Formats: sequence, C-alpha cells, structure tokens
Amino acid sequence: MNIPEQLSPQQALICSMLLMAAAGGQVDDQELAQMTRLIQDLPAFAELAPDEVARSTEACLPLLQRSDGLDRAFDLIREALPPRLRETAYLLACDVAAANGDASQEELQMLQHLRIGLELDRLVAGAIERAARARYQVL
Repeated sequence: MNIPEQLSPQQALICSMLLMAAAGGQVDDQELAQMTRLIQDLPAFAELAPDEVARSTEACLPLLQRSDGLDRAFDLIREALPPRLRETAYLLACDVAAANGDASQEELQMLQHLRIGLELDRLVAGAIERAARARYQVL
C-alpha cells in the first residue's frame, strides 16, 4: 500500500476519526457506527460522495502499518486542513473516543498526540474534550 502525498480535507477528517478508532487496537462496532453517523450528518461531509469514504479509509490505512505512520498522518491532516477545521478533526476524534463510553488510556494518548500534531492550543482542545464528554453523558 502506498502512503498518500496529500489528503483532501474530507479525507483528513475521516483519517482523524480512523486513527482514534484504531488507537485501542481494533475498531469496534460502536466506533464504526459513530463515524458513519458523523459522516452522514455533518456539513463538512455534505459534498462527499459515498465511494469517497472507502477511498479515504484506504488512504489512511497504510499510515497505520508504518512505524512513522502516526507522525506522517498528523502532518498530512495538518497540511490538508486550515486551523478552524483542525479543531473539527479533533472534535471528530473526541466523538469517536466517546462512542463506547469512557476513553481508554490508549485513546487519551492518541488525543494528546493528535492535539500536538494538529498544533491545537491546549485550552481549545480541553474545551472540545469537555464538550464531547458532556454530549455523551448517560443518565
């Protein structure tokens, strides 16, 4: 599999979700369902053709199989997105982490790496995390 030289903005957003889902070792059904809902519902994906989701996943998967894949993925995501959409990428990753309840230690570490890789302010990232946590609370 070839590592892409660049990602489209939608590919970058999907890649951020896929990286988070893979952080725990394997992608579970709740995470897949969450990613599907986000792609179907959010305006950032309004112009995305259905077959583009598979291409976006295929563009990101080779990055997961390399020792330097995460660093390269963060570079590609950061380069594909303006700063305001980097916050969206982080929010999407938080939503995937929250999909199956409490975030695991691996997911929390991935969020930290993603925050640094996307060059997000720590306070902004904390506010996004807090909003995601509040949104997914159960009674």
